[in-house]
Amino acid sequence: MSESMVTRFAPSPTGYLHIGGARTALFNWLLARQNGGRMLLRIEDTDRERSTDAAIDAIIDGMKWLGLEWDGDTIYQFARAPRHREVAEELLARGAAYKCYATPAELEEMRELARKEGRPPRYDGRWRDLGGAEAETSAIAEGRKPVVRLKAPREGETVIQDKVQGTVTFPNKDLDDLILLRSDGTPTYMLAVVVDDHDMGVTQIIRGDDHLTNAARQTHIYQAMGWDIPAFAHIPLIHGPDGAKMSKRHGALGVDAYRAMGYLPAALRNYLARLGWSQGDREFFSTEELIEAFSLAQVHRSPARFDYVKLENMNGHYMRAMDDSALLEQFIASLPFLPNGAEILEKLDEMKKSQLAKAMAGLKERAKTLIELADGALFLFAQRPLNYDEKARDLLNETGRAHLAALAPKLSALAEWSAAAAEAAVRAYVAESGAKLGQVAQPLRAALTGRATSPGIFDVLETLGREESLGRIIDAAGASIV
Repeated sequence: MSESMVTRFAPSPTGYLHIGGARTALFNWLLARQNGGRMLLRIEDTDRERSTDAAIDAIIDGMKWLGLEWDGDTIYQFARAPRHREVAEELLARGAAYKCYATPAELEEMRELARKEGRPPRYDGRWRDLGGAEAETSAIAEGRKPVVRLKAPREGETVIQDKVQGTVTFPNKDLDDLILLRSDGTPTYMLAVVVDDHDMGVTQIIRGDDHLTNAARQTHIYQAMGWDIPAFAHIPLIHGPDGAKMSKRHGALGVDAYRAMGYLPAALRNYLARLGWSQGDREFFSTEELIEAFSLAQVHRSPARFDYVKLENMNGHYMRAMDDSALLEQFIASLPFLPNGAEILEKLDEMKKSQLAKAMAGLKERAKTLIELADGALFLFAQRPLNYDEKARDLLNETGRAHLAALAPKLSALAEWSAAAAEAAVRAYVAESGAKLGQVAQPLRAALTGRATSPGIFDVLETLGREESLGRIIDAAGASIV
């Protein structure tokens, strides 16, 4: 590998940046960064009917959120159509391509005959050697509009030395003369990809293994133009937990959906890197470690299986390991995208930010996603009187409320309001009353948060502060809980 390595990510903006595309972008990014090279971004927007600005924005936003910054300006394939046509004309001039005037009806006849004879349906090459002024004049007189086809080799084999799949051989007789320009003069995907990769100086192509046959066909274009052929690496597609091809029911969603589900970009990066690549049994890598360790030689040939449980566990690991202030910053930035973030964002003033910062250590221990973290933090933003969930109402029975009524003046008398001082006061009351700690702490938790679960109850007291804590305790002690 050398500093001249150039990789590229080339999505089609006909939808969101799906999880498989994100992994492809990540592999390209890792290899480029590892070798001091460049990763380029090309938007393959030649399908004008299906390509949308919203999809382009989603792709770019998703890559930035994942931290996969590309090098140089974004290339838009459609804008390069004149260059693609120029190469097609050059191939015609070289005798490496030809004009084909076969009609749609004739093409259907070819396909039907192939099906009857048990052959793969393909163009039979009839205009390959039929060209000439007389034949073309006759075809034009009939109103036929030609496509431009590559004159692909018919004998021998095309061999792809793939860095993931190994040596893959394609008999040339199975590869027909692909179309370079359609009858309306627009370039096809197969031509545009080769021209763009050549002009962008791409040296390593990493993409899904559904493009493996395309590598053979595109190699013929490189050879016809006398261009250097990039190295290929075709990675297996991602499957669902059941082994079937990834679909929406498995979670084949856009990267933006994973952000809305409360995953951290670093965790999703780590998970995607391990989805089809491994280095022993090691699971967790920092970005720097991924860059150093990644290797195409360790990418598996079999499809990886997406597993939400593993992703959640990895995300929880990242949340717990993350510095509290950094996690708070990430959490606040994610609130506009979380389904339960609006309520928090609306009330997030400087005081609430300070309370969140204090509570973060306890909140992250009980959460695997930012959604769960937000859910756990809602008690900070609740307004009195609190709404108690069913389990909290059960805890705030007559005995529980009696404990709260007796505890309130003891907490109120504290000279210092801190978790340690509150814990000492509660434990002293427990010893004095003869109750068990849980019989006091659980009603206290319900009174302060409206729930039966929360961060450490003494941390909750310190975070809420004296006035708010006592107000909630008194509310619950005097309430008639139904």
